[in-house]
Amino acid sequence: MRKAKNSKSRTIFVTGGAGFIGSHLIDNLLKKSDNIICIDNLNEFYNPNIKKLNQVNHYEYDHYEFYKGDILDEGLVKSIFKKHDIEIVIHLAAMAGVRPSISNPSIYTEVNIIGTRILLDAMVESNVERLIFASSSSVYGNNKKIPFCEDDSVDRPISPYAATKKMGELLCHTYHHIYELNISLLRFFTVYGPRQRPEMAIHQFVRNALNSEPIIVFGDGSTARDYTYIDDIIDGIILSIESDDRYMIYNLGNSEPIKLSNLISIIAEATGTDPILEYQEIPQGDVLQTYADINRAKNNLEYDPKTGIRDGISKFVKWYISMKNTHEDVY
Repeated sequence: MRKAKNSKSRTIFVTGGAGFIGSHLIDNLLKKSDNIICIDNLNEFYNPNIKKLNQVNHYEYDHYEFYKGDILDEGLVKSIFKKHDIEIVIHLAAMAGVRPSISNPSIYTEVNIIGTRILLDAMVESNVERLIFASSSSVYGNNKKIPFCEDDSVDRPISPYAATKKMGELLCHTYHHIYELNISLLRFFTVYGPRQRPEMAIHQFVRNALNSEPIIVFGDGSTARDYTYIDDIIDGIILSIESDDRYMIYNLGNSEPIKLSNLISIIAEATGTDPILEYQEIPQGDVLQTYADINRAKNNLEYDPKTGIRDGISKFVKWYISMKNTHEDVY
């Protein structure tokens, strides 16, 4: 699919822009001279000082504006659309994580479903037609077909988080059908890299390895994930922004699943440690494997992930050690 080339600065509204993926995306967009409007509630799902560090460089740009607020605040969201001539919305704000969603499904329902509906309504009211929606590989559940293709059934999620992401996709399709919004749905596969949330596996494993603390291994180490480096995900988002999609779903992954046991070996090598392993049962909601078929993204967007797992882990370890040395109170 031919990509529409951007010849002028655009006004882009990024929800969840102080988080892991959002802050990297804004780094990229600001360098392109796009006008960036960001909203993030800086909640305490993890240390909010991490998000503040993520976005510290953004304030150096006069074409960046930040709103500390919640996408559930319908009045605030609509006021942002009224104040700014927004052309593109990139919806990254969400309650993330499979396991926490099992213990607190209500907040996931509120943020991921109602928050998405509020955003879509504001777009319709303000005649904003272009949306990039961040979905997740978790919508596939324990898909029997390998690799996972965008046309596979996603009717059997196995966690509240996955169910809310599926519902977000359904809302997007409904608003596309009724209001003719142009929407790209991006299913991210296990994103990692600098600024990764502290509860995510690679961040935890590196931290525990360096601190000589046990690494918790769920199952026997044979589960596998399609780990995708943050730079490749950002490339995929940028390419989708510049596409002329009316409505399309894309897998953004590396298309190379890595077994948990192999991941731990790579982390041991990168950290120069001999990790202590503690084995536990696989938690409810965890899938056994993720594996992205990325042919559609390759063909339509020219998406081409470049960072292998060893290189990506090495980059993450260097970043983590640097942040630990300079911001020990946060990391």
